[in-house]
Amino acid sequence: MAQTHRIRFTRHAREKFDLVKHYGFEVNQDKVLETVRSPARLDRKNTQYFATRAMDAKYALRVVYEKRKDFILVITFYPVRRERYGVQDQV
Repeated sequence: MAQTHRIRFTRHAREKFDLVKHYGFEVNQDKVLETVRSPARLDRKNTQYFATRAMDAKYALRVVYEKRKDFILVITFYPVRRERYGVQDQV
């Protein structure tokens, strides 16, 4: 699955690190990769996957990505409230 693929980021996703930091969320590339590789919840809509994993006691990180032929492309990511998506995994 995701472990065997290389993971790339769109320009939008790379720029998003500074945006979420502005709002007080410390998200780094390792947290995004961990969410893709080992999500607590994984949803799919058409060709896009939505991986969700806990960030802290209140928030989870949601990563939107697509599987391409030779790699996984992270489109965007954003913090969400854990209770909205029922994320119960440990931080």
